[in-house]
Parts: sequence; structure tokens; C-alpha cells
Amino acid sequence: MSTAALQSRTTGANKMATLVAVPPEPLQYLTFMLGGEAFAIGILCIKEIIEYGHLTEVPMMPASVRGVINLRGAVVPVMDPRARFGRPASAVTKRTCIVIVELGDAAESHVIGVVVDAVNEVVDLPAADIEPPPSFGAAIRSDFVSGMAKVRGKFVIVLDVASVLTIEDFSTLVDLPA
Repeated sequence: MSTAALQSRTTGANKMATLVAVPPEPLQYLTFMLGGEAFAIGILCIKEIIEYGHLTEVPMMPASVRGVINLRGAVVPVMDPRARFGRPASAVTKRTCIVIVELGDAAESHVIGVVVDAVNEVVDLPAADIEPPPSFGAAIRSDFVSGMAKVRGKFVIVLDVASVLTIEDFSTLVDLPA
């Protein structure tokens, strides 16, 4: 086979590989509001969204832990991210929800509720559209932010759920009886 023919086949194979290569799937995120700011977390860790209901306060918990709820027989701690970010808690309104999040791995997982002012929507965000967190000017700790994305011309703060919802804050609640 001539060199020209081999190059032609190789070039054709490269073109074919380029055509066959599938771009990475966009990741889906749940967007929600906290104190007038838009935030997002990946939907893979979200179990469900429930209406804000009666919380049982637990004495001597950090300010970011609002209390616990009974979710189908399981005790689930409920965390207020605004308090975790060092801000005052939001007032509960008709749109206030609890997003139920599951953290951990197959060996050990924890279910935690997160109070949000309002749930917006689920959006597809390609990884290329998520910028690294800014090194200055963020109103929350930089380790809580995994990136910044633009959704319909507005910035959305993509949270690092594992950092925001550290298990240490909830370790005393995990073993409570239902």
C-alpha cells in the first residue's frame, strides 16, 4: 500500500473518530433561591423536594441546623445554608421548601434536608459552561463554591454540596431514634 493511500485511510479514520466522538453530556442541576441569590446543586445527590413542614428543634446544635423532620419514619436533620454562610435565616414563606439530599457512598450515606427559599428549575449545564469560583468578592466561603454558571444571562453559584453539608455538623443527629 502506498504512503499516500495509508495517509488517506488514516485521515479518513481520524475524521470518522471525530464524527463518532460524543461530547460530554451536560450535567443537570437544581437551581434555587437563597436570600435573593440563585444557587445550584447537582441533581444526582437529590432524593426529593418536600414542602416546608414542622421541624423539631434539637438543643445545642449549630445555628446552621434548624432541627429534624420525620421523613417516612427516618430522622432527617435539616440544615439552613444561609446560617451556614454566616447570614441571617430567611423567613419561611409559601415557596420555602426542603430539598432532601443524600451524601456519602454506598458504604455509608447520610440524608440531610436543606431549607431553600424557593426552587426554580432543573437546568442542563455543560461542564464547559461552569467557570471556576472567583478568588475574591464571594459572599460565601470559596470552598463552598464549586463554580459559577450563567443561566439565562444571570449568574448561578454552583455549590460544593459535600463542603457545605459537612457530615461533622450532623454526626450527633445521625443516630437519633425515629
